[in-house]
Amino acid sequence: MIEAKNLSKKFVRNLSKEESKKLGISKQEFFAVNHVSFEAKPGEIMGILGANGAGKTTLLRMLGQLMTPDEGEMIVKDSDGKEIGNSLERKRKIGYLSGNTKLYQRMSARELLMMFGNLYGMEKTDCIKRSEEIIAMLSMEAFADNRIEKLSTGQTQRANIARCIIHNPDIYIFDEPTLGLDILSSESILTFMKQEKERGKTVLYSTHYMEEAQYLCDRITMLHKGCVVAQGTPEELMKKTQTNNLRDTFRAIVLTEGNADE
Repeated sequence: MIEAKNLSKKFVRNLSKEESKKLGISKQEFFAVNHVSFEAKPGEIMGILGANGAGKTTLLRMLGQLMTPDEGEMIVKDSDGKEIGNSLERKRKIGYLSGNTKLYQRMSARELLMMFGNLYGMEKTDCIKRSEEIIAMLSMEAFADNRIEKLSTGQTQRANIARCIIHNPDIYIFDEPTLGLDILSSESILTFMKQEKERGKTVLYSTHYMEEAQYLCDRITMLHKGCVVAQGTPEELMKKTQTNNLRDTFRAIVLTEGNADE
């Protein structure tokens, strides 16, 4: 289980000339993530939805321990419900996929898996066995021994996911895993996430594709300007907004929030 507890992160932005003149300052702090709280349980896919700039990636980077929050904390618990305090042990529980991760181009996918397995302290025999499991799981047999620089976008993304899960983590954090992929590549990744959920894994999944989220997610946290504006199952959120698809639900919630800001 992973929990965000009042997580906040501020950044500084440069103001336009008009804003600077009006406010008398050239820079201004803003909340990229503003006191966000939720928890995702074992055997659950939690969707993190929001427009560009809503704070999704910043939130996931804090949960993945790649960024330190200004306020709040992230909590990881083991299978017995005991909180894991050690930062390194928390990292071992998490497989994090960023939208802009760069892979070693001259390695094959199989070599990449072996390298990351070694980084996680896995025995060579265990790493070989786990690599073969992942290659089969993600249907990578046809290109596992090809250099990454020769792979298609979809194949590269599968290799990227593979290196995130070589250590068999309990929690997956996937930031836009199907962005820019063709239908078949997207379907293979969505199928993988559903299979891992059924194995009791916890999945945090950020996406712009509302149809994917409606199909895949057990529960959803919607962000707008760094704040949580809605939480619940897709069915609960659609019922609340009297809509019949998540795209219209999202639009209704964000427009309502936008009017409230004015």
